[in-house]
Amino acid sequence: MIDSTLAGTPPDKESDPEVKIDNFTFTPKTLTIHPGETVTWINRDDVPHKVVSVDKKFASQALDTDQKFSHTFTDAGTYKYYCSIHPRMTGTIVVK
Repeated sequence: MIDSTLAGTPPDKESDPEVKIDNFTFTPKTLTIHPGETVTWINRDDVPHKVVSVDKKFASQALDTDQKFSHTFTDAGTYKYYCSIHPRMTGTIVVK
């Protein structure tokens, strides 16, 4: 048996928060995280999507199927975003 702390891997580290893009929807629609965490959006649709914050704090390139975009949130607050290609697609990241 190997102690994971001796093996150099952090014990019980939760996976980074993810937002899946599928069927023209961000899931979860609202995600709550802590300052310093990185959120990754993954496009599972067959069409491109572009993640853009309403307040222009972050924006992805157009993401094709299975492509990812990540952003680290350093400050507490509520960050609304949408797909600039399909503006009816919206989501929210809450950092507290």
